[in-house]
Amino acid sequence: MKILTIDKDTYRKKTNLVMVGFVGCLAVLAILFGSILIALFGSEGITESGSTGNFHLNVLGVILAVIASSFIMNKVKSHPYFDEIMYVWKLKQVHNRIYRKLIKIKEKAARNDHDSLLVLAFYYTTQQQVFTLDNNTLTITAVQKSLNEVYEQAAEMKLTLDLDEFDTDLLDKY
Repeated sequence: MKILTIDKDTYRKKTNLVMVGFVGCLAVLAILFGSILIALFGSEGITESGSTGNFHLNVLGVILAVIASSFIMNKVKSHPYFDEIMYVWKLKQVHNRIYRKLIKIKEKAARNDHDSLLVLAFYYTTQQQVFTLDNNTLTITAVQKSLNEVYEQAAEMKLTLDLDEFDTDLLDKY
């Protein structure tokens, strides 16, 4: 996976716009589907408790709205407008995969395994990038410290860590 340079302001603007658009689409579709279902299958009267008895139709409308919104997002996510958002989303998926194997990766890295050091360098570098993009400045110093330690260890062993060599297939051996 290649590390891309992402403009923070553009990323934040696009992310916020997509979130607002998704929530807006979800809300409008939920109301629309709920209204259509109530018009077609709903009961007209109000019960003694004050309920119309159409709650299940409203829930079904929300479920249909989630399905429709997810389908729409799945179709448009390949548009170039979503490149930065999808890149960060994929990075977060890779981070999750690495995190689940982090103990084993660190154990092998302690034995100066080149691939493990490469995975850690990629992990900490991209984690730093994502934290910066998401304004998560609380833990970024710890990530920078860990990244420095990985590069110091690699330098001591005279190993070069080219992040362009990182591939998610490296994670399969842990």
